[in-house]
Amino acid sequence: MLIIKSRKQRPLGLDEPLKHGSHKKPVTRRDFLAQGFVTGSATVVAPAILGALLNPRRANGQTVQLSPDMEFLANPANDICNIQQGAGRIPFICFDLAGGANIAGSNVLVGKEGGQLDFLSTQGYSKLGLPGDMLPNNATTNFVNVEFGLAFHARSAFLQGMLEKTSATTRANVNGAVIAARSENDTGNNPHNPMYGIAKTGSRGSLLSLIGSQNSDSGGNSMAPAMLMDPANRPTKIDRASDASGLVDTGALGTLFTKPDNTPDTASTVAVMEQMARISEQKLFKVDTQLADGNEAARLETQVKCGYVKTADTVARFSSPAAINPALDEDITGPAGVFGANFGNDGEFQKTASVMKLVVEGYAGAGTISMGGFDYHTGDRATGELRDLRAGRCIGACLEFAARNQQQLMIYVFSDGSLSSNGMVDNSVNGGGKGVWTGDNQQTAASFFLVYNPTARPTLLNTGVPARHQQLGYYSAGGDVVTSSSPAANNVNLLVQTVLLNYMALHGETGQFVNTFGPALGTTPAALDGLTAFNPIRP
Repeated sequence: MLIIKSRKQRPLGLDEPLKHGSHKKPVTRRDFLAQGFVTGSATVVAPAILGALLNPRRANGQTVQLSPDMEFLANPANDICNIQQGAGRIPFICFDLAGGANIAGSNVLVGKEGGQLDFLSTQGYSKLGLPGDMLPNNATTNFVNVEFGLAFHARSAFLQGMLEKTSATTRANVNGAVIAARSENDTGNNPHNPMYGIAKTGSRGSLLSLIGSQNSDSGGNSMAPAMLMDPANRPTKIDRASDASGLVDTGALGTLFTKPDNTPDTASTVAVMEQMARISEQKLFKVDTQLADGNEAARLETQVKCGYVKTADTVARFSSPAAINPALDEDITGPAGVFGANFGNDGEFQKTASVMKLVVEGYAGAGTISMGGFDYHTGDRATGELRDLRAGRCIGACLEFAARNQQQLMIYVFSDGSLSSNGMVDNSVNGGGKGVWTGDNQQTAASFFLVYNPTARPTLLNTGVPARHQQLGYYSAGGDVVTSSSPAANNVNLLVQTVLLNYMALHGETGQFVNTFGPALGTTPAALDGLTAFNPIRP
């Protein structure tokens, strides 16, 4: 075993840029993000289940509910005023780790054709940053952790961060899958971002369309597949708490009435709007619309009446920006919050909190969190470990926040390319005796996703070999993606489609996939099941 003696006095700090002599100088925002010269930002996409449907509406510290007759009109299930708060979709968050992070082996275990625990060779694990005394199949030490269902290396920095932020109860209701798939190194040209596709499956809502951190078509570091692009949904930027709270503004409607202390009296405003809806309905009974078509006349009457209902509903839900401000959420910033006192000290935590609150509580159906500085082949291991640890904390925080809201959640983690080790070891405190990252290597890339279900851990499809559903595609014994192991293994567009297939499968919609996204993954149930991890959790 070779032991490295680093030429640096210390590993780079979490937010210090990575200056690689072998790389061109950064010139684009993607370059700056990958090398950590700027921090990542957040993206949010098309709303799904609005938390207001599940929880009392809050405005200005008070609970504001529509009256039963107005609630009946507003409820989309009754198909009267068609006030869509979402399409009943599972919230979706993806982490875009810019620069080519390590995912396979040292973080999420990967194996040969038999699944994650069909172990690689010693040389294969060495390439993936694991020295001989840390092999997952070590006879004396158990380096396999399955607390999240998906098998992680027990010394994984992702895992350590996730464990910090989640309870045992939360972990017991999580499962996941890893996808063996190569992608190009250090480029935003990988069409990794699945957000337009998530929206195409039916995620929608009344508050948000696409929101992104960058002035790009995807709103994130990586591109979106061209065939999924929808110009009408080009992202709008959001990356901090003030951006989240600034999404809603009811204007003068929220201040029609005030309390003695001059704060808005939202309940009175809503009550007036409701009464106007009732009065309008009574007047419409006496109006001759002169329309020969009775159905057309009824539609006109409904539009007039529902205008007031929608106004009352909007004021009740959104009169206070504080309702969607993560900085004011005790589950995020309180003493027992997922970020607690650290929230204000870390921009990545603030960004993650903004996205996860909007998505998990249903104000948005899906969101991308871009994190920078993952091109960390810096001649040590410690620099990358610290960044992976923070990413793990952000992933874990999203899972725990979903658990506290009793809400399902799918998290997808990807990066542009990957890296490998030459066998040298960093024995510093943060290096942990692991292999030093010495260069980019797209052949060692992978992505993974986790699914949280508040009622029970998602179960793997059982089509003969369940382990093959926990790992989609596979690696060679020498530590490289076998590019023929799945359609996704050598095609990033099809990697995105594989993620979308799994998202639809969670809703029991595998049979609709080909009509929605085409036949590129296959057309038979057997072909699609072979690329699907879990049984439905929301049929």
